[in-house]
Amino acid sequence: MNRRHATTPALLLAAGLALTGCSDTADDHKKAQTQDPAAAVIAVARSYQQAAIADDWRRACELSTTRLRRGTVEQCAARLTLTPSATPTAPTTSPSPSKSYEPPTYADGSTMDPFPTKPTPSGPETASTGPVTVEGVPVDVPASGQHPAGLGVLFSYTVTWPSETSTVRMALRVVKEAGVWRVDQSEDVQDGDAAHGDPIRDALLGR
Repeated sequence: MNRRHATTPALLLAAGLALTGCSDTADDHKKAQTQDPAAAVIAVARSYQQAAIADDWRRACELSTTRLRRGTVEQCAARLTLTPSATPTAPTTSPSPSKSYEPPTYADGSTMDPFPTKPTPSGPETASTGPVTVEGVPVDVPASGQHPAGLGVLFSYTVTWPSETSTVRMALRVVKEAGVWRVDQSEDVQDGDAAHGDPIRDALLGR
């Protein structure tokens, strides 16, 4: 990418962020939708990713396209919320059966991994996560499969256990639906995606 193409989106992003500020209110999102596409896309994608990390699926579904939502917001949230699956087990065999969970399934058949946990003697240990940080600027992403053309955004955040820290990278496809930017696809960015120098398109177009 030459300097002219790299600088223009960055200037648009900086201008949009200056106009919208750091607030995550509905008014700010509405202003961003009309004032700067790059800022609006980043705001929507970041809010979606933060909601997904927090298992706030109602909020994530509100920010999803109709295709990805696959029903009402309430139906989407209920489907994506992790709930214990019923496993018939005789009480005499296992007085304290373990809970098992089914991962949420999106309209395109993909699933999102549950929030990271590790087994400990006292039960599952939940990791803490760092802030969701945007990497670079939104890029054009062509239509692929059931996904319409839109803009791709790359985010990263840390996942910290008491003894280790790792970095998670996510690529999100954001598209215009009824005049509003919404998330239509979310994919993990693998090492192979990053190795080619185009991790957003590789992650979103390869799934």
